[in-house]
Amino acid sequence: MAEPSSSFSSSKDELVQLIKRLGTYLALKMSNLFSISFQKLDPRSVGAIAGLAVAIVFTYRLMRSPAARPRRQPKRQNPSTSSSSISTQSNATLAPSEVCSPSEDLRAQNVVDEFFQPVKPTLGQIVRQKLSEGRKVTCRLLGVILEESSPEELQKQATVKSSVLDVLLEITKFCDLYLMERVIDDESEKNVLLALENAGIFTSGGLVKDKVLFCSTENGRTSFVRQLEPDWHIDTNPEIVSQLARFIKYQLHISPVRSERTAVNVFSSPSLEHFFGCA
Repeated sequence: MAEPSSSFSSSKDELVQLIKRLGTYLALKMSNLFSISFQKLDPRSVGAIAGLAVAIVFTYRLMRSPAARPRRQPKRQNPSTSSSSISTQSNATLAPSEVCSPSEDLRAQNVVDEFFQPVKPTLGQIVRQKLSEGRKVTCRLLGVILEESSPEELQKQATVKSSVLDVLLEITKFCDLYLMERVIDDESEKNVLLALENAGIFTSGGLVKDKVLFCSTENGRTSFVRQLEPDWHIDTNPEIVSQLARFIKYQLHISPVRSERTAVNVFSSPSLEHFFGCA
């Protein structure tokens, strides 16, 4: 930036010296001309002198104009400099408002994470998905719905598992559910029906007492299932599950001990609620 400024100053000095020399020369000539009597001058001489004077003034202004421009440039730069400083200050003032604090970034990230977080399915959606939209289900009572595991225990009492209630109620909402069990006497039937009623299955769910079936043998339960032709059958007896594998679309074998899968359409789980992810 220093070299252009020094060259510009030297050019300016040379121009000033040139104008001074020209002015001295013209002053000498004019003194010689005016020393002659104006009476001896003809109109042509007067016109020549006037034209020379106009040419001198025009030349002087023309030669002076380039030198005047650099003087105005700093004045023009002042507003831009001030405006740039003002814009810099305004940018500096706006910068804190535009820059987000770490806490704001964290809140924004949490909102995004919550928005894109997978929606947790409801129990009803899980039940429908697990049952593959099956519309009819048959289920054994002992060891699945009831705490008791043998017909002999039902002679004394029947207790509904509290952990299975939610799943059972969801099944009754969209499935035609049939419950069945082998019993020894009529008293066992009464105990089972009373336990189901006290648990609210007949009132809160879509189950009716007529869909609770009783038989005296294991083969009787197998006959019930084949006659009803459900989409799903749930049982604890591996022999019955194996016999029905050819006739029933899907089966769920409830067993505390993990067993080998006997068929592609037979699933296994420690409990009914565990199968639906409620354990």
